[in-house]
Amino acid sequence: MSARINPSILSADFVNFEAELATIAAADLIHVDVMDNHFVPNLTFGQQMVARLQQVTPLPLDLHLMIENPDRWAPDFAETGAFSVTFHAEAADDAVGLARRLRAIGARAGIAVKPGTAIDPYLELLPEFDQLLVMTVEPGFGGQALIEDTLTKVSKARRRIDAEKLDVWLQVDGGIDENNIERVARLGADTFVAGSAVFKATDRAAQIELLRNKANLGCQHRH
Repeated sequence: MSARINPSILSADFVNFEAELATIAAADLIHVDVMDNHFVPNLTFGQQMVARLQQVTPLPLDLHLMIENPDRWAPDFAETGAFSVTFHAEAADDAVGLARRLRAIGARAGIAVKPGTAIDPYLELLPEFDQLLVMTVEPGFGGQALIEDTLTKVSKARRRIDAEKLDVWLQVDGGIDENNIERVARLGADTFVAGSAVFKATDRAAQIELLRNKANLGCQHRH
């Protein structure tokens, strides 16, 4: 299995999205952070913007909804044709019911946990999901440093996924770069969101390849 690199367009030039998306076409998916200025203290893309991105993207969209009331809004985002829709455990009233609705629409269903949220209650629910996103920074802004304490959750989730032989992607988001991606892959992550680590590079395709190679090395040497 090859590690997946999903650049976050939070670090892109919003005015030139189509050109920016073309520079990251070597990635696996494109990570879109949807923020409502309520669940997190930042405001980014709404549904119309996501629908428009869907028309120009060279790759499938991996949506991360950092919004209140995902039970109401997440299905609308899935209807845009997004490949994957991840919502926050802390914001959902009925996480399993919502995951089933997203899957029925045709999107992969993901659940995300913030750094301060215990992962154990959600490990039981993993068979209902296609992806678990462990936030390795507080959601809201790009460019933050990875919070080391969050990595125990990655190991714990990997053990459960492997023990139950689940087909669940284990995604990490926050502060991932060429200096730590191999180590985080070794702990069990297989899907990596990288924002500034990709967009700061002059040759973004080469940077994506570097990150993927390092992550694959980590995946091969798991504890």
